[in-house]
Amino acid sequence: MSGAARIERRPIRRLDPATVERIAAGEVVERPASVVKELVENAIDAGATAITVRIVNGGLDRIEVADDGVGIPPSELELAVERHATSKLAPEGPVEDVGSLGFRGEALAAIATVARLRLYSRTGEQESSEGISIVGGALAGRFVEARAPGTTVEVEDLFFNTPARRKFLKSPAAEQVEIVDQVERVYAAHPSVTVRLESEGRELGTYPATSDLREAAARVLGPEFLRASFSVGDEVPGGRLHGALGRPPFAASTPRGLYLAVNGRAVASRALQGTVRAAFAQELPRGRYPVGLLHLELDRDRLDVNVHPTKREVRLAREREVAEAVRVRVREALIAADPLTDVAPRPGIGHLGTLGAPSVGAVGGPVRSAPSSRSSTAGEAVQKTLDRPSVPPAAVGARAGGGRPSLTLLGCVQSLYWVAESGEGLVLIDQHAASERVLFDALYRGQPVARQALVDPVTIRLSGTQRAALRAHADEVLRAGFDVEEFGPGTHRVRTVPTFRGARARAETVGDLLDELADGGRPTVPDGMKERTAATLACHAAIRAGDTVGPEEFSRVLGELAALGEAAVTCPHGRPILLRFDRSRLDRWFLRSGT
Repeated sequence: MSGAARIERRPIRRLDPATVERIAAGEVVERPASVVKELVENAIDAGATAITVRIVNGGLDRIEVADDGVGIPPSELELAVERHATSKLAPEGPVEDVGSLGFRGEALAAIATVARLRLYSRTGEQESSEGISIVGGALAGRFVEARAPGTTVEVEDLFFNTPARRKFLKSPAAEQVEIVDQVERVYAAHPSVTVRLESEGRELGTYPATSDLREAAARVLGPEFLRASFSVGDEVPGGRLHGALGRPPFAASTPRGLYLAVNGRAVASRALQGTVRAAFAQELPRGRYPVGLLHLELDRDRLDVNVHPTKREVRLAREREVAEAVRVRVREALIAADPLTDVAPRPGIGHLGTLGAPSVGAVGGPVRSAPSSRSSTAGEAVQKTLDRPSVPPAAVGARAGGGRPSLTLLGCVQSLYWVAESGEGLVLIDQHAASERVLFDALYRGQPVARQALVDPVTIRLSGTQRAALRAHADEVLRAGFDVEEFGPGTHRVRTVPTFRGARARAETVGDLLDELADGGRPTVPDGMKERTAATLACHAAIRAGDTVGPEEFSRVLGELAALGEAAVTCPHGRPILLRFDRSRLDRWFLRSGT
């Protein structure tokens, strides 16, 4: 028989109702964090002013969400876990007229299908609470239990009846990181509600109610955000934008530090994130992202909340019009904000800090020379732009391998780009990208990172997500050279920092490392954990923009970079390391010919 093999036809059949229920549940209940998100949002819809979330084993074994909301009457308890039953929509619809956080997917019914669930509640008129237990979607019993007015939902053995789905969950520590992130995002969208999060009986975070969005943002981004932020508040087409954003020095290495809410829904919107990033375009370098909290309130007819089963995404009518208005409002607020010259970024959000520059000794001191006290001249203007080395150029040459010409350092532009001369012309080198590439290759090949104990350990404050990442990746953080321990409520102490070839990282940079570990590593790096860890550590231990670099360090970095061969033209995250300008191009620019 030629052609494709004959396929036996199978009849089309209706799925078993239980199978249908589990498939539908999977649209809403992806992991423990999605259970927490749905239950906390239900509590907010019930008018809760205080919510407590308790988890065991990263939520895989147990999740409990208790609130002080209006409660559920005993006669409606079974309806509360039934599909297509809700208090948030009239029976005849329309489905677009949803002003609450719930409805999409009917979370309680979905959760009850794939777990063992206990739901007990008390309204203000009841003497005691009543409850029901559900196992795999089926009613298992009713009970009476004492509690104050409000509702408690207990979820145990998530995905016990769908082992294939449970098998693909992450480790308990990693799932806990996601739960912290979800709790913080829901709180950022509704800071008028106090939220408390506990794991194994220990407090992971408390987020007190506030009417001030700057204070709310500081609860998840760190107290330093208050003095390093500016307010945003203005009309946009069909609604209003208000919130608080960090100033440029407070930027992050990942986009997760920007908390967005649309009509009270915590959303992840690449379009809105890109819009806010565009407003900072002239102030932020590549690879840095704005942080803060923005609330966008729009007319209901401009918003479709039923785009995604978990309500992560929303669709805006005339999205480009709204996005451009957001960009303009953020840009105007940024320009109008009073400049701060002494902003101290929080760990993991601001600039990563400088490394201690190696002493140069007999070579002649650092590349940057002290400013002259003479009167300003055209020559001095050039001198300010291009710092000259304090030693003759010939003393800081770097010999390239593979037959490439040597490079001679001429100076440094604003402690960011090295200017060098080769036999073919001019070369500009990004000092951070070059150092980062050299470190990455050394770390990937297994060279150990030394740790230096701090005589005076540095006390830092970490966000809830960072604390969860520290617990989830404690061994990796220690291997990276950071020894971090808890030190009182809400604070940690850094006892050791990584050193590599004489350069020491600042203690505060551990926050950025935790941000990236919580985010799964840098997305532009291959998936292997070895590559991700090496790239992340290299970024934090490398020479940074603004660092003062000595001629010996220049020579060492360029020599090692050349030894890596022609393939080493970018840093581990794809940024170019150097630009070459041959003599003929320079001659054309200056209208020279035949010289």
